[in-house]
Amino acid sequence: MIPLPRRARVASGGFLVGLLAGVAALVVAAVFSGVADGADTALRFGALFFGVGFLGWSGSALAARGVGSGGKRPDAGLAWTGANFRRSMARVGGFGAGVMAAAATLGALLA
Repeated sequence: MIPLPRRARVASGGFLVGLLAGVAALVVAAVFSGVADGADTALRFGALFFGVGFLGWSGSALAARGVGSGGKRPDAGLAWTGANFRRSMARVGGFGAGVMAAAATLGALLA
């Protein structure tokens, strides 16, 4: 097995969970509206998560100092840093990419 850098492991973990969620979302949506519409719906949800992850990651990269200093305030009770925020947004984006990949692949194969 090829060792992945930490950043790639974070995003690929979200991607794998997104693949599973994409298959489940496609199956559930296909039961209610057919395979083609189910694939479209699952793809849209995947795009929504990918977009939120992408915008959150890029926003945290731009405002890293503000996020880091706000999370370290004594009254906040958190140790939330810009790196933590970017890591979480990478997982959300990876999840959305996985959902989109599953929906597009299964939608093309089954429709």
